[in-house]
Amino acid sequence: MAKPESTIINTNVKQKDPSTALVIAVTTRAIFNLEEEHKLYLEKGKEEYTRHQQANQDKPLPPGTAFAFIQAVQYVNKKILENNPAERDLFDILVLSNNSPESGTRIINSAKHYGLEISKFCFVSDEDSTQYLKSHGVKLFLSADRTDVCNALRRGVSAALVFQQEVQAPSTPLRVVFDGDAVLFSDETDQIFQEQGLEGALQYERAMEAIPIGDGPLKAFAMHLGKMRKKFSQERSPIRTYLVTARSGRDMGIRAIKTLREWGLPIDEAFFMDGAPKGPILAQIQPHIFFDDGLHNIQGAQNVGVPSAWVP
Repeated sequence: MAKPESTIINTNVKQKDPSTALVIAVTTRAIFNLEEEHKLYLEKGKEEYTRHQQANQDKPLPPGTAFAFIQAVQYVNKKILENNPAERDLFDILVLSNNSPESGTRIINSAKHYGLEISKFCFVSDEDSTQYLKSHGVKLFLSADRTDVCNALRRGVSAALVFQQEVQAPSTPLRVVFDGDAVLFSDETDQIFQEQGLEGALQYERAMEAIPIGDGPLKAFAMHLGKMRKKFSQERSPIRTYLVTARSGRDMGIRAIKTLREWGLPIDEAFFMDGAPKGPILAQIQPHIFFDDGLHNIQGAQNVGVPSAWVP
């Protein structure tokens, strides 16, 4: 296996213990708006792109979709350490990039400019950079590249695809919204729905009511988030989590709630939309990130300026 081209440790940031930290890997196009640069890369090639990045290395890149989420994560770390300076159960952010270290200087400078506490910058020359996620202990991977996200999910890492959009940075605390089926939970009921329609799905849910729903691709990340959330009382917590699901509360909500209880996963608020659009409720919550497997829901979130990540 090829080694990453280069891992640059950010000595300005206290390094976390990856065995206890919640490690989040973001690609450069998820955290910064590199759409113009990416277009240049596709049209003119790597050399022209590298030249452009070197010429502009002291010009900070504009924030991207995951930027506000990373800032809010830093706020949580600050609150956890105020509570207990010896705490090791913290967020740890690393940037995973297909840039060469030469063109990556602008990325490092941009992170410094905004005061982002990124502990490592990994510049990887391989086509599939996701092979390094497990060795870094990554619990969540955010990328603007669909192939990367699918590869990460295949490797058993919680991952989602970030679409570039204009994002209004919401205030703290960190607010994370999860969809239910095929995100937090498995897609077992979705599959029954596809095959047997709504009536079949309802019958299946009633029959399975006492049995927890299977694990979805983002369960591991949500559980670690829940563990950090439990360090605080509900009113003092710097983390708020939400379930916004297309399930109906009356017929299909009971099993979802029982599953969360069985998992011991604290959710601050749950909204059972019964198939109604999610945009209006998301506009009210103003999350730092919203995870969903339905592209129509992602579109609805983007329409109200909510940073969204698609779980394919």
